[in-house]
Amino acid sequence: MSDILTCAQCGAKNRVQTVPAGQVPACARCGANLPWLHDGTDDSFAADIVAGVPVIVDFWAPWCGPCRVVGPVLEQIAREQAGKVRVVKVNVDENPRTPGSFQVQGIPTMIVFKDGQPVERIVGAVPKGEIERTLAAVQAG
Repeated sequence: MSDILTCAQCGAKNRVQTVPAGQVPACARCGANLPWLHDGTDDSFAADIVAGVPVIVDFWAPWCGPCRVVGPVLEQIAREQAGKVRVVKVNVDENPRTPGSFQVQGIPTMIVFKDGQPVERIVGAVPKGEIERTLAAVQAG
């Protein structure tokens, strides 16, 4: 994995390679936790869902209207909860194997993983508050 993550505190762009287990990416300039948002693939998925924080995987497609509504909400949550959540976006058209293995039948579908295991599922374009409540429950448990 090699992503460019922008710090919400100072605006610095950070190239992030593999993050050590139990850690979250931090800004090289100011040290603030970075919003952990990136695109996942069938090949990277096993590594994408392992993190020291809950991981919400957004199964989406560019032609899906409700997906285009949920996408910015997840980006906002990643910025607001930097260091507390990882958001992985998986394009189902380009990566069909992974959604099939989790029986994703409609999009958008978001699956929350904790310790690499699926613990919650959200289907459809739901309000931001519902996504945040689901994440809070996983973070507390």
